[in-house]
Amino acid sequence: MRVVQLLPTLSFGDGVGNDAIALKEIIGKMGYSTDIYAENIDKRLPEGTAIKADKLCDLKKDDVLIYHKSTGTDLSFKIDSYKCRRVMIYHNITPPDFFRPYSPSATQLTEYGYKGVEYLRDKMDYVLAVSEYNKSELIRMGYTCRIDISPSLTKFEDYEQAPDEATMKKYKDGKKNIIFVGRIAPNKRQENVIRAYACYRKLNPDSRLILVGSANGMENYNERLVKYVNALGLSDDVIFTGHIKFSEILAYYHIADAFLCMSEHEGLCVPLVESMFFGVPIIAYNTSAIGETLGGSGILLDDNDPVFTAAVMDRLLTDDKLRESVIEGQRKRLEYFSYERLSNIFETKLQAFIDGKTAAL
Repeated sequence: MRVVQLLPTLSFGDGVGNDAIALKEIIGKMGYSTDIYAENIDKRLPEGTAIKADKLCDLKKDDVLIYHKSTGTDLSFKIDSYKCRRVMIYHNITPPDFFRPYSPSATQLTEYGYKGVEYLRDKMDYVLAVSEYNKSELIRMGYTCRIDISPSLTKFEDYEQAPDEATMKKYKDGKKNIIFVGRIAPNKRQENVIRAYACYRKLNPDSRLILVGSANGMENYNERLVKYVNALGLSDDVIFTGHIKFSEILAYYHIADAFLCMSEHEGLCVPLVESMFFGVPIIAYNTSAIGETLGGSGILLDDNDPVFTAAVMDRLLTDDKLRESVIEGQRKRLEYFSYERLSNIFETKLQAFIDGKTAAL
């Protein structure tokens, strides 16, 4: 029996791709023949990591196809042509309304993504959603097959690599470093991070904001953010890193005093988990799956008011007891995301499906 994974693009360092690669290892250890198939395979990945999607054939009815859904792709409309058992891992899709003012292509891609999710609602035998938030979205869209929760896997050992020394030296200068990690995109609401930081800087001028992430495909939005920063007179204190090496990302976590997240749409938000690992206290706006990911840890805001957010940030960065309490809470929450724990969850749920022990909702 084969258990194979399928996705449109397997990228180097991408969250969905990393999840697929990790799951391939788990499936192999379970004793099943397995491969990853993708239409586009990043050339930076080791040879043999994946096979071109058009080579996927000869699946038998007892084989299992695991389809990663996170974007718009023609693959969604071909899944029912595979006459085998079909599982979807739903990573979520950003609602297209976020992109309309900035990118017609991103808007069309996400619209197409949702059409694919709707098309598949009666064609999947089983779904693993990476969060309860994602599960609830599928139920609203009419899915009636069994949906279980299996969060994306994060290999924390990767974060134990050496951080970039030059970055560490440059920003470890006594200033308070506020960071947000995530691609430059309208749903991430970097403008609200900037707005809150502008208020905080009035309380502590000896600080900076570092926005870690690439603007690839969102250049119009990025340009608007830069203009906003300049209009606020903060061009010397707000850093846009652009696309950077992994060692540099690690360095920013190492020098961070706080992680500020004002995002309005997340299916899970892996950078929150990363911040827990690095002991960076989190302040986050309670939207989508963010509260679920934090699980009672960090500081969760019910309002994105910049003045209030700045006051909370100031308290967090001046009250050592509060800071230690927040970090300790995050440390406990991190146990939920342990690689061993989530590996066991995936393995148990996949095996139950293979054995026919899952039923409709």
